[in-house]
Amino acid sequence: MNLNLTILGQMITFAIFIWFTMKFVWPVLIKAMEERQQKIADGLSAAEQGVKELELAHYQSEAMRTEAKAEAASIIEQANTRANHMIEEAKTIARVEGSRLVELAKEDIQKEYTQAKELLIAQVGQLAIDGAQKVLQNELSSNLDLNHAIISDTVGEV
Repeated sequence: MNLNLTILGQMITFAIFIWFTMKFVWPVLIKAMEERQQKIADGLSAAEQGVKELELAHYQSEAMRTEAKAEAASIIEQANTRANHMIEEAKTIARVEGSRLVELAKEDIQKEYTQAKELLIAQVGQLAIDGAQKVLQNELSSNLDLNHAIISDTVGEV
């Protein structure tokens, strides 16, 4: 019967051990496992949130890149428009300046023409006076051929 008593003692000791384990050890182990489970769940949640944020950042960067391309194209278009406007403005200014210079040149030519005409009239008048003087000086001689020759010489000088 020692065997039954020994088994009974072992059963009681085992029951006390189970009660002690369930009362003091088991809650600590369960709490540690729950904390670990919560840490793993938080880590997975953070990983999912990180993936979502990465996707959002990717979409935002694509949107920003598209917006930057559109803005760059707009700036280039504005620069081209401004350059074309400046070229047209420069052409207009050049045309106006060219017309002004042509008008000034025409005025200068007209002035020179008028001066040359006045000078020519004065010279012709002087030559007529000189010719008349020579004719009058030679009037004493009644030779008409000589008078015609003098007038021809005077006209030839012109």
